Amino acid sequence: MDARLPQTDPRYAVAGSNYPLSSKQKALLGLAEELGPRFAERAARYDREASFPFENYADLRAAGLLGLCVPEKFGGKGADLRTYSLVSATLGKYCGATALTFNMHACSTLWPGILADDLDMTREQRAEHEKYRALHFERVVKQGAVYAQPFSEGSAAAAGKAPFGTTAAKVDGGWLVNGKKIFASLSGAADYYGVLCTENKPELSMRDTLYLAIPGKAPGLSVTGDWDPLGMRGTVSRTLVFKDVFVPDEAAMMPRGIYFQAASRWPHMFTTLSPTYMGIAIAAYEFTVRYLRGEVPGMPPVKRRMYPTKQIAVAEMWIRLEQTRALFLRMLDDARVDPPKDARLRAYAAQYTIMENANDICRLAIRTCGGQSMLKSLPLERLYRDSRCGALMLPWTAELCLDRIGREALYEPGEADD
Repeated sequence: MDARLPQTDPRYAVAGSNYPLSSKQKALLGLAEELGPRFAERAARYDREASFPFENYADLRAAGLLGLCVPEKFGGKGADLRTYSLVSATLGKYCGATALTFNMHACSTLWPGILADDLDMTREQRAEHEKYRALHFERVVKQGAVYAQPFSEGSAAAAGKAPFGTTAAKVDGGWLVNGKKIFASLSGAADYYGVLCTENKPELSMRDTLYLAIPGKAPGLSVTGDWDPLGMRGTVSRTLVFKDVFVPDEAAMMPRGIYFQAASRWPHMFTTLSPTYMGIAIAAYEFTVRYLRGEVPGMPPVKRRMYPTKQIAVAEMWIRLEQTRALFLRMLDDARVDPPKDARLRAYAAQYTIMENANDICRLAIRTCGGQSMLKSLPLERLYRDSRCGALMLPWTAELCLDRIGREALYEPGEADD
């Protein structure tokens, strides 16, 4: 791969101008930048139709980016969480729905891949995991399979406060899955759904969480409900219903109980939605600068930059963007197994800041660019709608991040008030 980045104004590059990048990271970011303009051209149609970006996924497949987080020994690019996040944020500049759904796919290989390598397993568990994940990775690398990661159930489970209501009962040769997932991105588009469920025992426990890959055409799996939301319309996040869906033992994407360990010891695994919104924030700022300079393609070259009110607004946007980017990059540097308390708190703070500031930067962009920015012929109104969705997304919504920052700052593990 060519290790040079395209000549992008560093203000609009996810990592800015001085962030250290390896040659592999530069090459992967270069791939994402090359695909970006195609994604941007199609974004309005996917939004208008609330349809899945199949063409973008064909491009990702052809570029080898579906295997971004598959370890190199299995034929993938071997990207770690930091590299994935930089690539995903770059895609987010061009099409939020593509970047957000790509998150679900990439994490389906990142979690069983590099993250799982840091977790404690018995020799038997490690051997089983190595055998099964090779099957999943082969589907991605050699067959171009797309994995989804349905999470939400409308309960406290997705927030890590209760066992998942979707259950899996052990039967000969595999598992029988029952339950449902709501806001399941890639509904009807994924080849496999990486479903988090609880082993069906007399008393359900979060420690018995299973992570199973269910084929998109499995008997007993149905996709229900309409999809006509405010933003992120191209994610097609409908409802999945599982009725006695059988999957074999090799469907396991992690051994029994290992997901619970991962969720406890690798908290940054839940920050992977935020790169999309980092990209959206950059895109809104870039559009505003180009609009005020009269440089938006397809529009008359009218300059609006001479007004002090516009200049002050752009300054405000830049300050918010740089605050957000700095915390985003620091969060990526912190990401590791068993991070110290300050890094965990900083991850919550980064997630909150990115989600909230992305929408605020879009708000300022619309106010600054004026009435034309609300036209659907321009991307800004879509960026605004897409940006509003981030703070609502589990497992780390903006509200939950605030709750955890306050609680974990004031209580040590095991402490309680009488």
